Amino acid sequence: MTDDPPAHPALLPSGFRDLLPEAAEEEAQAIAALMAVFAGHGYQRVKPPLLEFQEGLFAGSGAALAEQTFRLMDPLSQRMMGLRADITPQIARIATTRLAAVPRPLRLSYAGQCVRVAGSELAPERQIGQAGIELVGEDSLAADTELLLVGAEALAAVGIARVSVDLTLPTLVPALLEAAGLEAAARAPLARALDRKDAAAVAHHGGPLAGLLADLLLAAGPAARALAALAAAALPDTARALAERLAATVAAVAARAPALLLTVDPVEFRGLRYHTGLAFTFYAPGRRIELGRGGRYLGNAGEPATGLTLYPDRILAAIPPPPARPRLFVPWGADPAQAAARRAEGFATVAALSPHGPAAAEARRLLCTHRLEGGAAVPLAPEHA
Repeated sequence: MTDDPPAHPALLPSGFRDLLPEAAEEEAQAIAALMAVFAGHGYQRVKPPLLEFQEGLFAGSGAALAEQTFRLMDPLSQRMMGLRADITPQIARIATTRLAAVPRPLRLSYAGQCVRVAGSELAPERQIGQAGIELVGEDSLAADTELLLVGAEALAAVGIARVSVDLTLPTLVPALLEAAGLEAAARAPLARALDRKDAAAVAHHGGPLAGLLADLLLAAGPAARALAALAAAALPDTARALAERLAATVAAVAARAPALLLTVDPVEFRGLRYHTGLAFTFYAPGRRIELGRGGRYLGNAGEPATGLTLYPDRILAAIPPPPARPRLFVPWGADPAQAAARRAEGFATVAALSPHGPAAAEARRLLCTHRLEGGAAVPLAPEHA
């Protein structure tokens, strides 16, 4: 027992928050706009559950998210369940089970909420909205290009016409380390140095790879510069194939979307443990907030796939709020057909549920911007005019 006062009913756990009416409406509109673009490109929406048995949730690429997953016991089956930390592994499960017989490539889309055990210093939120697409059953340049272009189009649809895309090769550094035969004890400090972009530490721990990795570390930036460094580097066959695929993807995207800003970080691999090829992150120019990320991975049955996840809450932080929908007060006894006509014009109608005093005063009390008078929407004059 303690003498601590009871928690305020509005107090929420760290990393969680309420979305109040205007913010919730903005998020809903943004998600609808994103999903409309996805549907226009043939991506069919699915809706996986919030909870699954942990064996299914951690299969394939989901294993990388085990530490970020809340777990609880199912009181019915007495089996452990997980509260999803990311929707992508669920889409992989659906693709290889319930949709296994559907022709490939399979295009799926989704939108929903995820919960993680802990946020990061830059992104402390623990409940995260996601809206994304997965292209399953195809490992090709065309598939990677489609995901990048559809992502840019979706962001443009919510008002972010200028975006930058940072392209990475999470498997390039492991391929270089393997080819060089570096011992496991030497790899860990080198990986930390690369993660921190510490050129001095890379030179110290890099051994035979020190010069190459230092050059690639410094090449990060505009795609042309990074690709030139990769082309000039003495790469083993596995790494060379990755670099050539990256160069071809950049050329294909630039040909179809020349205004899209592309950057490349050849040695970046942080937070992308399950990716098996090209990975990418979308940013709004001038801001280092991740609007979305994605890349190539293997599904539960080893099926090739590439996906993109956009984050609606971060997208909304990067754009000005849309104009609020005008609210029309409908007095007691007004003709419902007149209210319906105004809704068709874009008004949100707020109907009186009982007799009231002056319509203008009641409209202001209910936070309306207009009142219905003679079938027309009349703007409310300032209260002290």
